[in-house]
Amino acid sequence: MERFLVIIVSAAIGTGFFLWFSKAVKKQPLQEYILSHQWLLHPNAICYWRTAMAALGFFLYFFSPYQSIAIFIFTFAAILDGVDGVVARECNLGSRLGEWLDPMCDKLTYLPPLIGFAHAGILSMELIWILVVIELLGQFFARRILAWINFSGAANNFGKIKAIICFGLVILCALMDQNKGLVNIADAVLMACIILSGASVVFKFIPNRLYADILSALNFCCGVTSLILTYHYYFAWAICIIIIGQLFDLFDGRMALKHGGTKYGPYLDDIADFVSFGLAPAYVIVQKGGSLAWIFGGFFILGVAFRLIRFIAMDKGRTDLPEGIFNGLPSPAGSLIVLGASLIAPPGILWGLTGLSIGLMVSHIRFAHFGRVILKHTPKPVFFLISASIIITLAYIFKTKNVQMFGYLILGSVFVYMIAGRKWIPQK
Repeated sequence: MERFLVIIVSAAIGTGFFLWFSKAVKKQPLQEYILSHQWLLHPNAICYWRTAMAALGFFLYFFSPYQSIAIFIFTFAAILDGVDGVVARECNLGSRLGEWLDPMCDKLTYLPPLIGFAHAGILSMELIWILVVIELLGQFFARRILAWINFSGAANNFGKIKAIICFGLVILCALMDQNKGLVNIADAVLMACIILSGASVVFKFIPNRLYADILSALNFCCGVTSLILTYHYYFAWAICIIIIGQLFDLFDGRMALKHGGTKYGPYLDDIADFVSFGLAPAYVIVQKGGSLAWIFGGFFILGVAFRLIRFIAMDKGRTDLPEGIFNGLPSPAGSLIVLGASLIAPPGILWGLTGLSIGLMVSHIRFAHFGRVILKHTPKPVFFLISASIIITLAYIFKTKNVQMFGYLILGSVFVYMIAGRKWIPQK
């Protein structure tokens, strides 16, 4: 309990400092102070400071009795990872060296304590060395090739989310080190770090204009995989795969707007959406919904098809519909309603929530686009923190096999989205 309180207090103080600094650095006095004290507050200097703090925290935790102080120092060093980026953007101090140095300092911050916890038996030593190899290959081998072909070596979203999860994993291991009775999800979280680390390296070599099509193709593969898993009655895994497909769908549109795409991209996106958010959820309904499930599954497919066709044929060309605002509930959110209900509700309630989902999708109620509106107004550190938290929560759910918690989490996420998005929907 004592260590848990130390972690909470450390995170609260560090987060408070970050929020204060993020606002203060937008003002001229602090910017002038930073520019006149670059030896101390340049983004690269901050990288050096947080690496030194992490080294001190590592020594105090593993080689002294001052573990609470070590946790506080490490937590603050982890939060400083967001501060150097804020300084670089607001004071125009970004550099090619900084693009290389920032992820390098991240690795020097979280890899040593993770190796230490592996030696203590909390983490798998084999998985740790896999992560270390991928991280070092990405840092030294991949970045050297990228520099040679004149590609940017800056961290992408995969790398940023991975770094936050690794920081969180260190804190989780520290908590588990004192409380042996906690459910050990460390290796599951570590596996997520390995996957994200590999994805971060691979996507650095892919031309930007192909990002959107690749993400749409991955979304389609998720839908097909979900159908196969549902056929074999692995419902929780099938639903998890659909959610992963939704993450791919969340970013394919943003990548297309930011980097462009190919002429086949829109068609691939629509096909992927229909499979992942129409056919796959409908098959879950059929398998879980009792005697009349095939009727509701069929209507759900028709509802998603109508929603997609209306969006392509009508809503895209409407001038009275603000950018980033949907006419009717988006099909990914509609599918989440029935998927969450399928895990916790009896057939009758599942039928009712399926009808509610269909009604919202074909309605003219306006909903905000999660990626282009809600995320746009969400600070990046908060977004990365939420993404990391979701991955850790899913790791806990699958470790404990708590299917009902998974269902409530899905339904809760949908309703939070519908309520939160109302803030940015203009009045007619």
